[in-house]
Amino acid sequence: QVQLVESGGGLVQPGGSLRLSCAASRSIFSMNPMGWYRQAPGKQRELVASIISTDNTKYADSVKGRFTISRDNAKSTVYLQMNSLKPEDTAVYYCNLHTLGIVPMDYWGKGTLVTVSS
Repeated sequence: QVQLVESGGGLVQPGGSLRLSCAASRSIFSMNPMGWYRQAPGKQRELVASIISTDNTKYADSVKGRFTISRDNAKSTVYLQMNSLKPEDTAVYYCNLHTLGIVPMDYWGKGTLVTVSS
């Protein structure tokens, strides 16, 4: 089992920045994809960004050019740098770890709330 703990959420004004962190409770195989999802009130959970390595990342169209995902395998941590935040970025952000193998597994954090409002 792996526990994922997110941090860094909060209230920020439009145009501001936040950095989310997600730490895993044990070391993670570097090829296991990690990602950030978000869920706004009344909406389905959606992928924000995912990463296998620095040159292997994916972003939702709505955050391209504003958000950057990165990971530190030595710390078993994934980050999401969010710049130029908009009110529509308001959501609970969840960290995800997808483990590869004979029985692939998905692990989720409990989420951290990001509110973009003036």
